[in-house]
Amino acid sequence: MNRTVKAITVAALPWYIPLIVLVVWQVLSSTGIISTRTLPSPDQVIRAGITLVGNGKLFEAIGVSTWRAMIGFLIGAGIGFVFGLLNGVISVSEKLTDSFLQMIRNIPHLAMIPLVIAWFGIGEEAKIFLVALGVMFPIYLNTLLGIRSVDTGLIEMGRVYGLSNWQLYRKVILPGAMPSILVGFRFALGIMWLTLIVSETIAADSGIGYMAMNAREFFQLDVVVLSILLYALLGKLSDLMAKWLERRWLKWHPHFAKAVSQSEA
Repeated sequence: MNRTVKAITVAALPWYIPLIVLVVWQVLSSTGIISTRTLPSPDQVIRAGITLVGNGKLFEAIGVSTWRAMIGFLIGAGIGFVFGLLNGVISVSEKLTDSFLQMIRNIPHLAMIPLVIAWFGIGEEAKIFLVALGVMFPIYLNTLLGIRSVDTGLIEMGRVYGLSNWQLYRKVILPGAMPSILVGFRFALGIMWLTLIVSETIAADSGIGYMAMNAREFFQLDVVVLSILLYALLGKLSDLMAKWLERRWLKWHPHFAKAVSQSEA
């Protein structure tokens, strides 16, 4: 019983500050210190959410935005991982592609929105392209860094034990690079939602960002705030997923092994 209570307390710990902020926000709104014309109160935002759930618009917007984010992330992360892997193990590939990739990386991808609209219009391709471009480089750089950081002694030991190149990559190089890769994964998730927010508010006819901009036209601030909170919640859920992958894939790592043992204690 004590272990259950402790586990629930630890699991709820990250949510304490957001809950405190909501309570303070509600109190300040109820007492009139914060005008609801400037910032709607939490209960107004909840009522707006209930209304949107009732007419089906909320889940439709969440589904569209999540689909765009996931497809763009899979494309960008896949490309970044492949280039990071190739450039980390093949020097010719690095010399051939790294400089070009670094030049593209230094172009703010959100500044390309007018050009992307000219290329793809306001269809799904534009949002997916921007998300993929944004998430590609954190994955690429951290994969490259992770592979370069693998202990050369472990690689030599693997060769001594007769591991083939594929076995060496699978059992030594990739596990050794995985902590850095997952850092890039978490960083890319944040960029994914940031890119999607901007692209949906500028060039979209559906999704959470479009819902927010459409509400702004009618001065429905409760819907605008709801949209912002939805992005924050989706970002938090994405980060929780990344942490779960860290615990699952890095059980061998001393830091994560210690965290798992403490949570089970």
